[in-house]
Amino acid sequence: MSFLLARLRDAFEREPYPSLATRLDRLNRIGRLLKEQQNILCAVVSQDFGHRSVHETTLLEIVPLMGALRHARSHLRGWMRPERRGHSIEFLQMANRVQYQPLGVVGIMAPWNYPLLLALGPLIDILAAGNRAMIKPSELVPETSALLAKLLSDYFTPDEVVVAEGGVDMAAAFSALPFDHLLFTGSTNVGRKVMAAAAANLTPVTLELGGKSPAIIAPDYPIAGAARDIAFGKLMNAGQTCIAPDYVLVQRGKVEPLVKALEEEIRRFYPDTTAPEHYTGLVGQRAHARLLKGLEECRERNVRIITVDIARPKSGISIQPTIIIDPPTDCLLMEEEIFGPILPIVPYDTLEDAIAFVRARPRPLALYIFTHDRRVEHRVLEQTISGNVTVNGTLLHITQNDLPFGGVGPSGLGAYHGREGFVRFSHQRGIAKVRIFNPTRLALPPYGRLANLLARFMGRF
Repeated sequence: MSFLLARLRDAFEREPYPSLATRLDRLNRIGRLLKEQQNILCAVVSQDFGHRSVHETTLLEIVPLMGALRHARSHLRGWMRPERRGHSIEFLQMANRVQYQPLGVVGIMAPWNYPLLLALGPLIDILAAGNRAMIKPSELVPETSALLAKLLSDYFTPDEVVVAEGGVDMAAAFSALPFDHLLFTGSTNVGRKVMAAAAANLTPVTLELGGKSPAIIAPDYPIAGAARDIAFGKLMNAGQTCIAPDYVLVQRGKVEPLVKALEEEIRRFYPDTTAPEHYTGLVGQRAHARLLKGLEECRERNVRIITVDIARPKSGISIQPTIIIDPPTDCLLMEEEIFGPILPIVPYDTLEDAIAFVRARPRPLALYIFTHDRRVEHRVLEQTISGNVTVNGTLLHITQNDLPFGGVGPSGLGAYHGREGFVRFSHQRGIAKVRIFNPTRLALPPYGRLANLLARFMGRF
């Protein structure tokens, strides 16, 4: 892989600041790839998943990528423009600006759950910022990874974008390469290893991790509406989404209405006639076994479990949508990110109890608040810390191209998307220019009365 990185870096050194036209051309090639290859991309992703709805790959991956491309293309000229900065009164003769300079070669370590969105989404920001890129897709979706490698080599030259395929050993070697920046999307445990490997080269990292993202239903919010949006966020991609609602906090007296509403919504989403086509499978026997282990633990501890019986795909691995009522906080399904179609419901007595429950756990990648009361919304936002938030919905924050996306603490480091992505993958170079008179000439040694006057004036408070 070192020779691939060397080729990319040599090309960058020959063109360290690509023009607007060059960057737009590279973005347009991603758009053409998606448009021209959409059908085969959806088919191959479904093959790797055992079964995945074509609609889900289209709506959850292709469509957001197209939106990100439109946003970047329409704003790129402005993003590239140097940004004027101010100066203090004693430096009136200075002209200050920030130049957003390409970093060089950026590595992308993409996961399996959204193999197109989480490989090509960062690539949009990276190319918009003027960089070259090397992508390591997940070995858990081998057909998709191979197709991405082929298609990117068809639409880009080897000194613009390359793909490095391989398993765990390849991933470890990839994270140890001396990139100018490294983006990793995946689990918190693997993120720690990636960060440690990158530290040897002082490679700056952006980590998009996970965690148990809560949904809080405030007392004023209608249960039926919350159930519809929570079921959507949980069951898209069979729950294999890093920002899926991982558990729901609801008033104790509203647990049964919520359970009933969730069952109704799930059956509405997946009627027998279309469920086998629209319900997505799980990736890997290991993930399936972990979910079954979590459910078995709950059964052994006499936790109430409700399985919603729907028709499942005939191919691949899947489990039925499942609701867990008031599980113990020390069980597997409440300690680890679920990453599947299982939804624990945790009752609370007061909103303060719900907030305290969230605060007592690691900071999540996403937070969902259901309320029409602005005071409640403000209280929850003020007293919790998380990655992004959607109020009165789920998942929607990730599709907002003018919002940064990223976690905090164990759920991530750094943010990208849109302008924040352009900035993340750029070097913000501050430039101070003397226009008329260099102020340091008033304070040259030997020091005297003028230097003392300047020190008193500039040191004022």
